[in-house]
Amino acid sequence: MNVYVCIAGILCFLLGIVHSILGEYLIFNSKRNKGSLVPSKKTVELKERHLRILWATWHLASAFGWGIGAILIKISVEQSELDSTSIGFIIQSIMYTMFLSSLLVLIGTKGKHPGWVVLLIIGILLVIGN
Repeated sequence: MNVYVCIAGILCFLLGIVHSILGEYLIFNSKRNKGSLVPSKKTVELKERHLRILWATWHLASAFGWGIGAILIKISVEQSELDSTSIGFIIQSIMYTMFLSSLLVLIGTKGKHPGWVVLLIIGILLVIGN
């Protein structure tokens, strides 16, 4: 088993879970009508349809993280049995995605959102594990 790739996959899952839970609590909870799953309290700056797609996109990022985490864990467990060229391409694609995502969050939040650090760590683990 490739421990570095496995840890990167686990971090993807954890980041997705924390992302969804904190997003619901810190961002969307106050924008939801009581008993409603999807936030719909429009504001002067944000129409209801925009709020709804922001909510969906927020959780979409978490779902993508879980999918990537599952791929990385599967690769880490069965890496020796899989085609090394394809696995190398998949890991490098995910690695570059994590580095770019880390940079975007770093720049977009001026370093104040800790997500960029986790994304960077995932990228580094993939460099070491590949």
